[in-house]
Amino acid sequence: MDLITKKKILSRTGITVAGIFLITLTVFVVSRALFPVLDHEAAAPGEALARQRFFLPEFRDDTEHGTLGAAVRKSLEYLDRIGPDREFSYGTLRAESGQVRATLELFLEILSKNPTPEELDDLLKENFQFFRAAGRKGDRDVLFTGYFEPLYEGSLQRDEIFDHPLYRRPGDLLNIDLSPFGEDFKGKRISARIEGTKVLPYYSRRDIEKSKVLQGRGLEIAWLKNPVDVAFLHIQGSGCILLPDGDMISVGYAASNGRPYRSIGRYMIDKGFLTRDEMSMQAIRRYLMENPETTDEVLDHNPSYIFFRTRENGPFGNINVRLTPGRSIALDSRLFPKGALCFITAKKPVVEGGRVTGWTDFSRFVLNQDTGGAIRGAGRADIFWGRGEYAELAAGHLKHEGELYVLLKK
Repeated sequence: MDLITKKKILSRTGITVAGIFLITLTVFVVSRALFPVLDHEAAAPGEALARQRFFLPEFRDDTEHGTLGAAVRKSLEYLDRIGPDREFSYGTLRAESGQVRATLELFLEILSKNPTPEELDDLLKENFQFFRAAGRKGDRDVLFTGYFEPLYEGSLQRDEIFDHPLYRRPGDLLNIDLSPFGEDFKGKRISARIEGTKVLPYYSRRDIEKSKVLQGRGLEIAWLKNPVDVAFLHIQGSGCILLPDGDMISVGYAASNGRPYRSIGRYMIDKGFLTRDEMSMQAIRRYLMENPETTDEVLDHNPSYIFFRTRENGPFGNINVRLTPGRSIALDSRLFPKGALCFITAKKPVVEGGRVTGWTDFSRFVLNQDTGGAIRGAGRADIFWGRGEYAELAAGHLKHEGELYVLLKK
């Protein structure tokens, strides 16, 4: 279409080129005013969520509601334990746990009526407030990754095959609240140990794995075959161990050494061991198994270390409820309300023949029931996929942007 023809069409409709520019500029300015991007990393709950009244998504759920109801009831179990007066931050809004409970109960009541997708969307927009995650610095989207419940071979006894320990929490690991030391330290905590009259950072991964500073203290829960299994179990935060006699024990997160989490995947890209395009959990494992001389270098890049405890019927999240595959997510516990009802839009893998063959858009309701050392800021979320082939592939490959909303009853 030539320029003269375009001008004739615009003239018939009464819209000038200048008018279109003005409309476009107005929409852009209004959008930036209503939904500003985050110009720095969110450091407080008031920066992590913003009330959103307009341009809401269609609230569609891509999977059956049975697991959703079960996950909601798990969050209600958590709220039962903490009582009705605990306060949670929904951005700048403070909500008592009683209001969070009312949110989940109303949501269950709506689900019990088996509404059509259109009816559900209408009921939610009529009865709930919506808060959108601020996203990452300079970007309102949230980066979604995944985790799963791994199954590794292990033993309760150390031998020539099983030589790499999983440790329970040491007695000398202190978690210190710094708030009493002044306003500058409010809400800050450190993990430490005491040596004589000194308060020191707790041992790093290298101290524990290479210098064996915890050996001989009776802290071993089980022994695994190789350090890569141990490192992956640390990253996932929970898993199952298959013992030689066929029994299984479930282990879950108990504490960390307080050291910062550093991504071994990013390190491997920076070192040229793997490219960004081929990066996945499966690719990391394959490279380290094929190049064992690099294993210590790569794993020691991350000083963070996780301690475990045995659990029955796990895995459990940080609010001490059993996680629901596909419905439980992990968010930064410093910024987002625990147990909250959320809605996400992202991508999920299409798996055929034991490999990821593509990606498809999806949206669903989820519950904030966990956290993680790598999940920091208002622009990160981790989806728990459960156990099995699909869960492992989804967790290993998912790294896509999407949107995150948190719901609260009006």
